[in-house]
Amino acid sequence: MSDYYLAILHGSLLTVAVSLASLAVATLLGLAGAAAKLSGQPVLAGAAAAYTTLVRGVPELLMMLLVFYGGAIGLNNLLEALGNAEGVDLDPFVAGVLTIGFIYGAYMTETFRGAILAIPKGQMEAAWAFGMGRGQTFVRITLPQMVRYALPSFTNNWLVLIKATALVSLIGLHDMTYLAKQSSAAVREPFAFFLFTAALYLIYTSLSLWALKRLSERYSLGADKVQLL
Repeated sequence: MSDYYLAILHGSLLTVAVSLASLAVATLLGLAGAAAKLSGQPVLAGAAAAYTTLVRGVPELLMMLLVFYGGAIGLNNLLEALGNAEGVDLDPFVAGVLTIGFIYGAYMTETFRGAILAIPKGQMEAAWAFGMGRGQTFVRITLPQMVRYALPSFTNNWLVLIKATALVSLIGLHDMTYLAKQSSAAVREPFAFFLFTAALYLIYTSLSLWALKRLSERYSLGADKVQLL
């Protein structure tokens, strides 16, 4: 049985890879969504609102299946329209990363939007008065403070995202959940393998919680003194 445990442990590396790649996609979408909602442009704000409403209203499992199967159908139809009769299969890793990133990008949108709104607007106006451009103001003024306000909600989103990667096992990706099911079917001892997999998830989430807590403390240094002033 040790070989099965080693396989699950190896599959956990794929789980981490999916988690990190999905987080990168979700962060980019979250920043873009927050910028759109705060842009003051009705079209951009409406598109961002529709995105967050749609994603948060559809179950993650259905979204995963829609992207994996619907994406493959749509891609093949597009290729056929372009004259390429050869069908293609959507890679499970790519489908999993894009789907999870797309889902949690909606939650990150609200996280970043709330963090930016928590920053006093006068600070940005003062930066503009000193001649800083919008990009320079964001990097020097908004971003450092936004990180501090966003980290608590960001941490929660990241912890849920890690656990949501178990969904990729349904589309054939050999992560640790998929391998745990295969191992349990082979030796008919599901409890041991699923308990081992749960322990691995707990280890990853606990390490993430510790690291993000340290980061939050780092960005909160001197914050109380600034508020008192």
